Amino acid sequence: MSLHAIARDYVDGSVVGEHCHVGGQLIHATAGVMQIRAAQRLWLVPPRRALWIPPRLTHALRARGDVSLRTLYIETACAQRLLGDVPRGFVVPTLVRELILRMLDPCAASDGERIGRLTAVLVDELADLDPEGVALSMPSDPRLARVCAGILARPGEEHRIDELARRAGASVRTLRRLALHELGCPLSTWRQQARILSAVPMLIAGESVTGTAQALGYETTGAFAAMFRRFVGMSPREYSTSCG
Repeated sequence: MSLHAIARDYVDGSVVGEHCHVGGQLIHATAGVMQIRAAQRLWLVPPRRALWIPPRLTHALRARGDVSLRTLYIETACAQRLLGDVPRGFVVPTLVRELILRMLDPCAASDGERIGRLTAVLVDELADLDPEGVALSMPSDPRLARVCAGILARPGEEHRIDELARRAGASVRTLRRLALHELGCPLSTWRQQARILSAVPMLIAGESVTGTAQALGYETTGAFAAMFRRFVGMSPREYSTSCG
């Protein structure tokens, strides 16, 4: 099986527009948070996490903070068999992280036999990754897309439904119907999820739980922590520690 690793660094706010690869890509960063749009979803990939992008799937990236990308490309013939044919988030164990870094080492890269051994171990470990991902459904309807973009741009604001509908050029009833159809939940629920998604880069950058809650418009830290746990599956502090 052919695997190769690539190292790229991006400053905060850097954007890589829509593109795709012939093979599959395991997007992983050792520092910073990647925001990735793929298959009508918006994913966040902090350190110790990865996102699998199947072959030929269009995606776009944005750096949330300075990012050290250490990504892995897998040949088409084996990619889907190994990690599937849809985007999925994974926890990256220390061993997988170190194997990717070792493949980037110039001494290892110049030794064909060594790369072969590293690849064999990586294949075994990749097949055993634990799934985990933080993602938002994203709409295709342009009216709802404008609303969602506005919420993501200002996640700490109140965003009243009547005002959102006015900006979208749709009735409140239409906006609610679109949200249920395209997002799979009420717009109010999606907005809460968007706030939690926005919290991840802040926590990874070292912002306190209380400071993050206040910046995102929560009245209490407890309310923020409860919503974070509901969406992510662990407390804000536990999550930021797991990405450290």
